Amino acid sequence: MSLNTISKCFGLKRDAYYKYKKRANERLKLEQQIIQIVQRKRQSLPREGVRKLKKSLKDDFDRANLKVGRDTLFNILRKHNMLTLRKKPSYRTTNSLHRFYKYKNSIKDLEVNRPNQVWVSDITYIRTVKGFCYLALITDIYSRKIVGWDLSNSLELAGCKRALNKALYQAKDTTGLIHHSDRGIQYCSNVYTQILKRNNIAISMTQENHCYENAIAERVNGILKDEFYLDQTFDSTAHAKRTAKNAINLYNSIRLHLSLDFKTPEMIYTNAA
Repeated sequence: MSLNTISKCFGLKRDAYYKYKKRANERLKLEQQIIQIVQRKRQSLPREGVRKLKKSLKDDFDRANLKVGRDTLFNILRKHNMLTLRKKPSYRTTNSLHRFYKYKNSIKDLEVNRPNQVWVSDITYIRTVKGFCYLALITDIYSRKIVGWDLSNSLELAGCKRALNKALYQAKDTTGLIHHSDRGIQYCSNVYTQILKRNNIAISMTQENHCYENAIAERVNGILKDEFYLDQTFDSTAHAKRTAKNAINLYNSIRLHLSLDFKTPEMIYTNAA
């Protein structure tokens, strides 16, 4: 069927058809440019959400002379099945049924206004083909920077100790620091609490294992899994450790945080410390 026949059937003029086709081609070209820019960005941050993408890619869009609003970016990513999905955790790593002393929550109403004022600790599981390994994390609340971490094959104390020692080694000043965690046996153990006391670090813990009292730590766990593929099943602990190291480096130095006014944890921690 010729273009003349189609135009007559729908009451359209030839120039209207060509204008429509031109606009459609321009939209397609725009979409392809945006997708290419997003794909380059997601080589390092594969699951970054729309709001952060819009902010972090502003300079890239400007260089390409593209005006991209949040709704436009959202619609294009949805059209091309590039929106990120969130998964719910399904495994507990806390055992609070033990004989060790459980400390009170001393940060519940505390105003945190500087780095190294409060560190929060938690453990999350990582799957491998041979079972679970466990990622111990220590995060600075003010900057959201992961200041210490360790990945090991068991839930025993050693991994948490290594993460704590890394955090202490890199910290310039821990005066007035509070260490907050859940009531897990690792954090309540005499060995762990003695390290904190020797460094004059106050101890705070959640009450009744309420997850909302350690929300920052839980949030960091979720980000590493949701956005950096630590929710996958690794072929070995060594593979998981390499991926975790890379993910933490990207999280600290590259990923923009809404709560930090679209800055990275490293920027906040370094500039304010």
